[in-house]
Amino acid sequence: MKKKINLIVEERDKNLRVDVFIANKEKSISRTRIKNLILKEKLTLNHEINKEFKLMRTVYLNGSFIPENTAKISIFDRGFLMSDGVYEVTSVLNKKLIDFAGHFSRLERSLSELDMSTPVTKEALLSAHRTLIDKNNIDHGLIYLQITRGSAGDRDFIFPDPKTTPQTVVMFSQKKENLIDSPEATSGIKVISIEDLRWGRRDIKTTQLLYPSLGKMMAKKVHADDAWMVEDGYVTEGTSNNAYIIKNGKIITRAKSFAILHGITRTSVLRFAKEAQMELEERNFSISEAIDADEAFITSASSFVTPVINIDGQNISDGSPGPMTQRLREIYLDESIKTAI
Repeated sequence: MKKKINLIVEERDKNLRVDVFIANKEKSISRTRIKNLILKEKLTLNHEINKEFKLMRTVYLNGSFIPENTAKISIFDRGFLMSDGVYEVTSVLNKKLIDFAGHFSRLERSLSELDMSTPVTKEALLSAHRTLIDKNNIDHGLIYLQITRGSAGDRDFIFPDPKTTPQTVVMFSQKKENLIDSPEATSGIKVISIEDLRWGRRDIKTTQLLYPSLGKMMAKKVHADDAWMVEDGYVTEGTSNNAYIIKNGKIITRAKSFAILHGITRTSVLRFAKEAQMELEERNFSISEAIDADEAFITSASSFVTPVINIDGQNISDGSPGPMTQRLREIYLDESIKTAI
């Protein structure tokens, strides 16, 4: 049965999410019911289904939870002008956070390496993550966190005084309903090799992501999924992930150094592999060695463990995901879900 409701949008209502606005005006309809009507395109505006209706996300900015269209930072923020900031991405599975403690530890390290303090406590950040999950109804997805050096009100290469210039803290959610059952996990991905032209401190998770973005675009242009970067003849890592090969039952990946990001998923996967009595070796490997491997894969917070089946147009083994890679993904997901918070 259709129900016609006439509501007037007043000035104070303009920045409210559609579901919040209707729920505030019409108490007999729950926000969950309103969300379902919007998603199923059963909510009409002026007698028409408005396919542009979107549930506006609630985001976090400097301690406040606000609608995404009201979140604003200064044009002089150093994160905007100079990529002077760091970030973390934490996966959400079944409304719980994966590897949160590891991500927070790396966040603290990245900030320290850039001579920045950690402006929010671990407990406060955990609470904020959970609030975003709840407010945005995230079952499976990601929480993005970024902290910059803030804005001193003008552009300058010299760092502003941290005593008078507060840091900027931004967080938002992204729904990814197929995070566990992604097509890439079943079919594998194709990668190309490109020269690694990034700055030298890749162990710091900064927001300087232009070259990795260019790498992904290079891959897309030749119908591949990602790029593995190469320096001095050896693979460093993928554009947004750590790289691995498997040969004769041994997992091989580059050792931690300034050359690669110290992946949180990498740490967990290697620990689980050791516990499963799998053989590991941390050393450099080349593209030719990777093509000749039995299996290859990547790890990251959003892809978990994903098979690589082709490099530079050449299949790895028979061009299908290998059994050890598939087993590692199973182990990682099983163990991570058990310890999610």
